[in-house]
Amino acid sequence: GGCANAVPSTMTSFQSLVSRIDRGNVPMPLDAPSKQDFPKQKDVHVSQYLPLEHAWDIPWPRGYERDEIGPVWNKKDCLDTTLSPITKGGESYALQRLEETVLKRPDWTASFEKPKTSCTEPSNPSTTALSPYLSLGCLSPRTAWHAVSEATKKAHSKTNRSKPPVSLHGQLLWRDFNNLMAHSANAQYPGSWGRMKDNPYCRNVTWSSNAKLLNAWKEGKTGYPWVDACMSQLQKEGWIHHLGRHAVACFLTRGDLWQSWGEGA
Repeated sequence: GGCANAVPSTMTSFQSLVSRIDRGNVPMPLDAPSKQDFPKQKDVHVSQYLPLEHAWDIPWPRGYERDEIGPVWNKKDCLDTTLSPITKGGESYALQRLEETVLKRPDWTASFEKPKTSCTEPSNPSTTALSPYLSLGCLSPRTAWHAVSEATKKAHSKTNRSKPPVSLHGQLLWRDFNNLMAHSANAQYPGSWGRMKDNPYCRNVTWSSNAKLLNAWKEGKTGYPWVDACMSQLQKEGWIHHLGRHAVACFLTRGDLWQSWGEGA
C-alpha cells in the first residue's frame, strides 16, 4: 500500500523501510518455469510481426524499418575483433560470473566496500561487473542477494563483515531504491522517469544544446584523458566502473559541457 509520492527520499530511510518488511528477509528466488507452466494458446499477434530470417533477429512490427527497432549490436558487431565486451549475454554466463566473483571469494565478498574498489584498474574489474546481467534481467536480484549471504557465511571468522550501503547487499539495495523512485515518478506522471519534464525527482535545468560537444563526449574526444578513457572503455567493453559513470555524466552536465543528461542517456 501507500502513496506513490510518499516513498523514502534517502538511502537511509529506504534501508529502514526494507528492514521492516518481513524483518528484512529477502524471499528465495523462484524456480525456473518449465514448459508445462506455459499454457498452450494461439498467438493472436503473430500476423503483426515479420518472420525471422536469422537466429540473431528479433521480432519487429510490420510497417517499421529494421533499423528502427532492431538490436543495437548486430552480427557484424559480434564478429568485430576490435570489441572486447566484458560480459557475455544470457543467464548461464550471469550465473557463471556470480560463481566466480561472489561464491568463490567468500572473504572478498564479506568485506566488500564499494568506495574502496578501484575505478582505474585496467586488467580486471575490481567489482563483480554483474550490473549488466541484473539490469537486463539475466540474473535474479534474489539469486544475487542469497549468493552474497551464502558466501559471507563461509568467510573466515576474522574477516570484517561490511554493511549496507557500501556492501554488496548495499549495492542491490541501491538498485531497488532507484527502481522504487522510478516507479513513484511514473505513477505520478506516466513516462516521466528517464526525462526531465514532469519528473518529480528532477530539477528543471535550462541546458545548453551543442551537437559538437555532445558528439565529442560520445566519441571520447573531449581532450580530457580520464573522460575519454572511460568513454573509450564503454565503447569497447560495454561497461565502466560506477565512478567512471559518475565522472562522464558529471562532465557532460554540470561539470563542464552543460549538456542535458537526457541526451547523454
